Amino acid sequence: MKGVIIDAIKDLVIENFGMDKWKDILENAGLDRTTTFSLREDVPDETILAVVESISKTLNLSPEEVADAFGEYWVTVYMPKVYKPYYRGITSAKELLSKMDEIHRKATQNIPNAHPPRFEYRWEGPNTLIMKYKSPRGLVGIFTGLVKGVGKFFRTPLKVEQISENEVRIVFPE
Repeated sequence: MKGVIIDAIKDLVIENFGMDKWKDILENAGLDRTTTFSLREDVPDETILAVVESISKTLNLSPEEVADAFGEYWVTVYMPKVYKPYYRGITSAKELLSKMDEIHRKATQNIPNAHPPRFEYRWEGPNTLIMKYKSPRGLVGIFTGLVKGVGKFFRTPLKVEQISENEVRIVFPE
């Protein structure tokens, strides 16, 4: 994964729990307390997953709570700051989620060695979307948290449910 992911995780932890907790998380993940990452750096998936697991243990949060906190932070705080051009002109949760595969395709073209997940869409009526998460990383739980974050960003009460190992059902309000 790219360093931008762990940079967002770091910012989230520091803003909510402080620098000392971030250093504890790094140490508990088997890293040096002073480890830093650049935004475009290729960070091994295992390193990021070790940090996420360490957050869960260090802060006594469930994996779902960590995924939801990251998803909300990424979409409501970090994404608008770092990836604003990709989201320009998008005005609703439905529109952003419907364009997510295209956004990831564009990111892949513009960021060397980027491998974001891709998505397939299936509509079950006008307000129910099934998104299929396509990535060998298997981080559909984090994707679910990101979808919830999209709802918060657009102040749209979404019903979000993981329905299989790689599918999420999203129900938009009528």
